[in-house]
Amino acid sequence: MSETGRDHFQVNPRYQPIMREIGLDAKGVFAHPDIKVWRSIPERENCTLDAKLDGREIRLHIKRYPAGRGSKDAARREVSGIGLLGANGIATVPLVGWGNLADGRSFVITEDLKGFQAADKAIASGLPFDRLIESTADLVAKLHGSGLHHRDLYLCHFFLKHAGDDLELRLIDAARVRRLPWLFRQRWIVKDLAQFWYSARQLGIVEDQLIRWLGRYTDKAGKIAPPLGAIEAKVSWIARHDRKLNRAQPNRNISIPAPPGV
Repeated sequence: MSETGRDHFQVNPRYQPIMREIGLDAKGVFAHPDIKVWRSIPERENCTLDAKLDGREIRLHIKRYPAGRGSKDAARREVSGIGLLGANGIATVPLVGWGNLADGRSFVITEDLKGFQAADKAIASGLPFDRLIESTADLVAKLHGSGLHHRDLYLCHFFLKHAGDDLELRLIDAARVRRLPWLFRQRWIVKDLAQFWYSARQLGIVEDQLIRWLGRYTDKAGKIAPPLGAIEAKVSWIARHDRKLNRAQPNRNISIPAPPGV
């Protein structure tokens, strides 16, 4: 951990040697010449930094939040979300470090899930959705059963590695993970399920497969599982909202560039 005035940079001990080797401090997160911005939207920049750790090539992902109301909290929320997932046995991304500058900007750094692929891309490339029904439904049931919700539970935030019959799953983008409020927990569970449902439909997943997915989720989640009608109504709302957002921010859903040599 390093601090300069009110600048703050907290680093996982495992990654401290590479931070020193790169020469990356809190200000450097916003100025290092090797950091590449691949998406810039009003609330943040998404960046990559390719480096070496223990003799192997690694990629770091950096989210940079601009100064302004809630910037420091944005970074803290992602760190908290990663911690909540890990504490409840839900695999996610390795946290490298996080911090903030005296001027109000903040950031979070995670390590790339090398060898993993976003579920939406895997399906678009030919992986049958049937291969993912049980694992993704079980993960979401565990999330909700642990008293958590994701609030951005699209298929692109499920990362998988598969070989033969083996499949390893991670849930990413923990910035919006929260504890379920008791009074409104059904509302937030419906939102999570509708986001998953909507993203699956965008990939051409048919109704029969989605019904089987919901059946598996319901078997695991029990009484907290909402009715299908509530999910369908929320899916319709998401579709309208998504069209409006894409018109306003056409670069919002661009894909991250592949690492060098891939």
